Amino acid sequence: MQEVIVRAEAPEDVKAIDVVNLSAFQGEAEARLVSAIRKSADFIPDLSLVAELNGRIVGHLLLSKVKLQSTADSRPVLALGPMSVVPSQSHRGIGSVLIQAAISRARDMRYTAIVVAGQPEYYERFDFKPASTWKLSSNLRLPADGLTAMELVPGTLKEGGQVMYPAPFAEIF
Repeated sequence: MQEVIVRAEAPEDVKAIDVVNLSAFQGEAEARLVSAIRKSADFIPDLSLVAELNGRIVGHLLLSKVKLQSTADSRPVLALGPMSVVPSQSHRGIGSVLIQAAISRARDMRYTAIVVAGQPEYYERFDFKPASTWKLSSNLRLPADGLTAMELVPGTLKEGGQVMYPAPFAEIF
């Protein structure tokens, strides 16, 4: 396989990112979610990543800020999602490359934790653990094991709490 280039999205990538999400999810909900996050204060341009193969965008991953509300305080953590790869390029490791790049960038940018709603069996292979490990829950309608998390800074999640996703996520979950 050719080398996959991962980089932050540029303004001219927006339409291609929409196409990736529309084809990967066979619907508009995830593309609308990305658009809503892009317009919010929770958007971090350097953590909206695209995967390029042969000059074509074939994948996208978004990390955005969400609140972790505990009895002690409220602080930002990152939510991973959506993450998408065009169907013709799935099962080739592009999603893995995007996730590893996102984790590395988030760590370099001094974020403390990442949470993911959905697909626990997929994300656990990247060292995400069940959110119950830290007594975390979320405001989304998820099965008990539907939330996973990763501490980028050890001890960040020890107080537990509820991950407060913004309203656009509720359309998907």
